[in-house]
Amino acid sequence: MSDSATPQKNAWIRVGDFFFRYRNAAFPVVLLGLFLAFQPAGSYFGEVSLEHWTDGLAVAITLVGLVVRAAVIGFAYIKRGGLNKRVYADGLVTGGIFGVCRNPLYLGNMLIYAGVFLMHGHPVVVALGIISYFLIYQSIIAAEEFFLRGKFGQAYADYCRAVPRWLPGLSGLKESTRGMTFNFRRVLVKDYTTVANAAMALLLLKLLETYHNEPRINFDQALTVILPVVALVLATTGFIALAKRRKWLHA
Repeated sequence: MSDSATPQKNAWIRVGDFFFRYRNAAFPVVLLGLFLAFQPAGSYFGEVSLEHWTDGLAVAITLVGLVVRAAVIGFAYIKRGGLNKRVYADGLVTGGIFGVCRNPLYLGNMLIYAGVFLMHGHPVVVALGIISYFLIYQSIIAAEEFFLRGKFGQAYADYCRAVPRWLPGLSGLKESTRGMTFNFRRVLVKDYTTVANAAMALLLLKLLETYHNEPRINFDQALTVILPVVALVLATTGFIALAKRRKWLHA
């Protein structure tokens, strides 16, 4: 094929290349920027009781996101880091959760971030956070699809026709995981930091929310509950990291 026939990257794909390369910095910058600009809300539309419900919903959505990631990693893990911070793949993975959703790790991440933004509670943070993260992931997916289409050709085109980009087609889950064994140890080794970060974000946001919106006595009570849980999360994370370094725990 001549160079003139080679598909060219459009601006959206180049944006995706940028965010793929710098996503480990881009996502925290957006999150911290929003959190510093707006303090956590203590109510929704003036209703404190509604805010309690949304906190519960935030935790539930975050847990669903973690379960999605665990299912992906437990059945058919793929490394998303690329090669030299560029989109790359040795093979086309279509088994496990990738058999029902083309981007299940990104779906899990979006659910986790949506839960964190909802826990923060400020309407601007919820709206801008979810929209900005979704657009960043959409651009990254565009860059990845451009690469995969060029490398795997018809096989990838067939995969795209059969499997949705975002919303899982759960009717095919049994077939896509047939013969596979769920590897819980791999989930623990590969994703313990994601679980810890999500838990820390929710806990600290709840503490900030109490500090900004409730009487001091409520904040002191929250400290006595939340700080021991934070300490437990940190201790558990440290132990798993040590176990990995000492080769006590491996995938």
